[in-house]
Formats: sequence, structure tokens, C-alpha cells
Amino acid sequence: MTEFLKALRALLARLSEGEASDTHWANLLRALVGDFPADASTLMVMDGDALRPVALLGLDDEVRGRHFALQDHPRLAAIASHPGVCRFPHDSPLPDPFDGLIDEDLSEVHDCLGVALRDDDRLIGLLTLDALEPGRLDGLDDEQLLSIARLLGTCLCLAERLRTTRTRLNEALAQDRPTEVNWRWNSRAMRQLDDAIDLVAPTDMSVLLHGETGVGKELAVRALHRRSRRHQGPLVQVNCAALPESLIESELFGHRRGAFSGATEDRRGHFEMADGGTLMLDEIGELPLALQPKLLRVLQEGDIQPLGCETPRKVDVRVIAVTNRDLNAEADAGRFRADLYHRLSAFPLYVPPLRERPEDIPLLVGHFLEINRVRLGLNNLRLESDAEAALLAWHWPGNVRELEHTLARAALRALGERDSMTTSERRQSVALITREHLDLPNEAGRALAVELGEAAADAECPGEPSLPLKEATEAFQRRHIQASLSEHDGNWAATARSLGMDPGNLHRLARRLGLKA
Repeated sequence: MTEFLKALRALLARLSEGEASDTHWANLLRALVGDFPADASTLMVMDGDALRPVALLGLDDEVRGRHFALQDHPRLAAIASHPGVCRFPHDSPLPDPFDGLIDEDLSEVHDCLGVALRDDDRLIGLLTLDALEPGRLDGLDDEQLLSIARLLGTCLCLAERLRTTRTRLNEALAQDRPTEVNWRWNSRAMRQLDDAIDLVAPTDMSVLLHGETGVGKELAVRALHRRSRRHQGPLVQVNCAALPESLIESELFGHRRGAFSGATEDRRGHFEMADGGTLMLDEIGELPLALQPKLLRVLQEGDIQPLGCETPRKVDVRVIAVTNRDLNAEADAGRFRADLYHRLSAFPLYVPPLRERPEDIPLLVGHFLEINRVRLGLNNLRLESDAEAALLAWHWPGNVRELEHTLARAALRALGERDSMTTSERRQSVALITREHLDLPNEAGRALAVELGEAAADAECPGEPSLPLKEATEAFQRRHIQASLSEHDGNWAATARSLGMDPGNLHRLARRLGLKA
């Protein structure tokens, strides 16, 4: 009871100040159901047409990056439509969304129950409990489960109403700015970026988004537009590097018929198309020097002059420039106009590369795995532990785009290598992505070996050949857990906290590594 009251007090205090973190929800869920004989428990909330996990016990953090559409998950749909505690027989033909995600052996769930969380008749979320052994959850009392569900539902309703109140206030201040589903980033860098977008979006200031290729700058542009007063206007995207130099002026500002050879009709430019909205100028560093004074004039005066037109036209456009180059250095070198640079960078935003925010990788992995699971028609798709470790060890020069493509290829390889199965059987099973399926460069393996302390392993076993990657991973995990367990006098709960792991996950990993029976 003390743990429950402490978790509830912390959650309510955080809700009064703003959005509660997933950690607060997880602490509350653990206090309520952590002692139940379940291998996995989730608290999920409705987010549009899908369920989004906000608290997990016994499941990897990447599951938080997944969204579970009810139409794709009949077992979740059955729970959502049930008036009480929905229990499934151990031989239920309905696939469980967490099959293969609970332990390293891709075990299927054989005992499952769930309770729908409602605000009157409106579905707001689900509480689910899963066990790998049949009958494990039979002893749980339905009235206790319903009481827990009512408490969680009340907390979710409170959070939703506080969020709605804050949203309405923000919309009033930002002239009916719409809301959108945001990532709940783990990294401080991305949370700071999201806060900066919230700050500048309602203004008309020009924004310069800079960052490496593939970090997600286009998503940041969309967020800026959606959260602005211009969200009902157009968002027009132009890649300056893709425009022929002879046609850039016409593409940006438009032309009239007969303005030049081949101009057989009037044409609106991108500035005119974006009137009342937002214009994204991608790869702005590729804009020819000769055209930069004309762009500067548009930003300063707010009007354009199409080719062949004698009078300028007023346009109301918010410009967001995007680049992967250091425009400040380009301006110092004379390759980009300094006055245009300062005009564009009224509010600069930096999108950090993936190697600077590795704590976001599990969320992104879960998101991309769910996309590929749906695309390939699989029951489930998951990573082997050494594959996850390799993803975290790689430095991702191609950033999020590289991660997305790597997982898409790996999912296809994992599905395609099971030649003994029929197509139907393959799609009804759980696909496991291994380190080999990822096909990361050799440098990733070497980086991972260093990360896992291969040098220490060699020192302990001089003269022995290097261990295979999976065995090296397990050896490091075994030593690290043993050291932490010894430091906490054999207390598994304290060890789990120090390792940043869910206790259930730690116990299962320890059994697999042979550290406990």
C-alpha cells in the first residue's frame, strides 16, 4: 500500500504540473499489479484509432514505440468490447499481440486477460496481463482487477482532461492551433527540440533547421506547420538542389506566358502556392548566389515578382529553410550571402544525429518493427538480444533513415529464410531478427565487441580465440549482472533498479544466462 500511495502521489503531482512521464505510469502499474503472477503487464491508452502503451512490465522498451490498431489485433478488440474481465482460454485461436515479445525463446502467451478502461461508454485504454504458462492467472480475483481498472481509468481520465484543458488554452493563444500525436522521446536533446518547436511554431519567425542527412528534419518541419497559426494553409516543400538552375526563379516566383522561350502559359511559383501557409526550402545551401538577393527581398518585403510580370504581388508565407550544411561557415567563406543567412536563421533549430541520442533507438525500433509487421502480415516481429545490442552499438551515419531501411531489409530476410514453411505459416508465426539479418558493417561488430568488454574477456582467458558475438554478449551480461547483484547483497529488486531493467525481464534474462534456476 505504501508503494502504491507513493506512486499515485508522484503521478498526481506530475499531472498537476504537466504531462506525466511513462516512468510515473510504470511505477503506478507496478505498485498495482507487480506482485501478480504475470510475465507481462501493460497499460495502454487510446491514441486516435490505435492503442499506445504508456506503461510496461516484462516487455522491452521498444514496445513503447508500437501502436496497436484494434482492427489488426482481434484479442485487444475482444478486451475492448468486453464489459468485465476478459479471459482467454489457453488454446484461443486469436493471436496475442505480445506473442514472442516476452522472452528470448519466442514463447507464445498461454494465459491472458484484460480489462477495458472506460469513461462512461468511451474506450480510453486497456489493462492487460499475460503469462506463458496456462492457468497462471486463474487465481486472480475479478473484483480486484475491476477495482484496479477503475482506478487506472480515473487516472487516465484526469490526465486526459488536464491535457485537454491545456490544449484548449494553447489553441486559444495560438488561434486554434491543432494538436498532433508526438513522440514521447527518451533523450533530453529531442525533448528540448520539441519544446523549442512549441515555442517558435505559433510565431511567424523564419526558422533554419540544420542537421545531418536522415535525422528527420522534414518531420520537424511538419510539426512546426501543424502547431502554427497557419496549419489550415498549405505546406509546400521545395528541394532547391533538385531544381535546374535555369528554372529556379520561375519555380519559386512563377512566370507569365511568353516570359521566356517555352513559357506557353502562366504558372504560379511555390511562394504563391504557399500563400497563407508554410514554405519549406530544403537544401537551401544549394541555392545559387545569383538568386539569393531575390529570395532576401521576398523575406524582407513580403512580395514576389513573377517573371514577365511588371508589378509585384504580396504573399503571406512563413519560410522554413532546411540544410545539412554549416551555412554560417558557408557565409564566412563567401559561398552563401551572410545577410540571407541571418534572415533565414531568425530562430535556428538543430536536429541531433542518432548517435547523440541512442536512448531513442528502442522507441524508433519498435515503431519500425510494427510498420514492417503490418506490411508483411506477420503475427509479430522482434529482435534477438544481440541484434538489439548491435543496433545500439552502431553509430548510424545515415541516422533514422538508415535505421528504418536496415530494419525493413532485416525483416524481409527473417521472413524469407524459413523456406520449410508455407507462406501462410510464415506469416502466422513470430519472425525473429538476428544480428546477421541486420547485415551491419563490420565496424558495428567491432564497436559492439568493445562495448561488451571483449578486451576484458580476452584478459580473463588469454590464448583463447575471440568469442562469437552472441557468446561475448552473454558473457558480458553475465559478469555485469553478477557484479551488480554482489554490490546489492543478492537483492534482485535493487539490482534491477540499478541496471535500469524491469524485475521480470531481469529474472528471465538471469535464468537464460544460467544465473538462477
